[in-house]
Amino acid sequence: MDLWTGLTKDISGCGLSGIIHRKGELISGEVIIKSICSQEERGNGLGAGFAAYGIYPDFADHYALHVMANHRKALEEVEELLAHRTYLAHEEPLPTRRTPGIEDPPLFKRYFVKPKYEGEVRDSCAPEDEDDYMVSLVMEINTGIEGAYVISSGKNMGAFKGVGFPGQIAEFFRIEEYRACIWTAHTRFPTNTPGWWGGAHPFTILDWSIVHNGEISSYGTNRRYLEMFGYHCTLLTDTEVVAYLLDLLIRRHRLPIEVACMALAPPFWEEIDRMPEEEQELARAVRVVYGAAMLNGPFAILFAYNGGLVGLTPGSSSTITGSPALGAQTSSGSGQMARMAASSLAI
Repeated sequence: MDLWTGLTKDISGCGLSGIIHRKGELISGEVIIKSICSQEERGNGLGAGFAAYGIYPDFADHYALHVMANHRKALEEVEELLAHRTYLAHEEPLPTRRTPGIEDPPLFKRYFVKPKYEGEVRDSCAPEDEDDYMVSLVMEINTGIEGAYVISSGKNMGAFKGVGFPGQIAEFFRIEEYRACIWTAHTRFPTNTPGWWGGAHPFTILDWSIVHNGEISSYGTNRRYLEMFGYHCTLLTDTEVVAYLLDLLIRRHRLPIEVACMALAPPFWEEIDRMPEEEQELARAVRVVYGAAMLNGPFAILFAYNGGLVGLTPGSSSTITGSPALGAQTSSGSGQMARMAASSLAI
């Protein structure tokens, strides 16, 4: 008897949600908790998380490093490195609470820092130089200090994630106490990669945060491509490449967001042949230059940054479709909110 008969692999089971206030007003964490917890059947308790923007106004011009450490020695090594490589404005344990079902969690601290250049902050340093410096520092921590990982590194934002259902992770990190102008959230159902604290979503670098539903079968190609530009994947999950690709294409290569999304999920060649001539030229160039950045597999992605919230699905592209993402906009007396999620109930 064939034990595999009738069994199928569900590759679109994860849940995701995103909310943005178009006028920049702050939204209670309770709103995003309710949205992602309504999708709990899409996860299996092996990962959940949140990203929030606008939560650190007192240190808005500092990079907020959320660091996860498996043991105290790893945290001490991170702090020694930060003492030499950054100006530290403030540090504190990330607020957490005892939560049923969350056993033996890692250590979490947050650090608000600025780059240190040969003993002083250079007034003439361009913002992109500082960003490159911080990306290099994050990679150094993640690859060089055993048991330590930077789970977010942007300005005026932070990621909170771990192993558990979304309600448990929200309670553990006290998400209801935060207010943010942009939220993303995720509940995980891993199919090809391990369920561990670092492998939960969101994945981040600088201000970029990613939540993903589906599977990225091009992970190996994408990872090797990113290594040529100094990015190193250490978190054992395919979604990590998307965060670094966005930083590379949009921040470093200065592509418009629409063109970067085309690079990640380009149209078929036969579709390009039917485009107007000017559009053909752009689409062909993107496919040729950024072929190694193309994401293969069924997926839906929400990514956020300090300027907005974007949803991306392959649609008509050279990737396979199959992971749902929905969007809606609501108006209120104080402004507007836009929402995206993997189910209508979450919206």
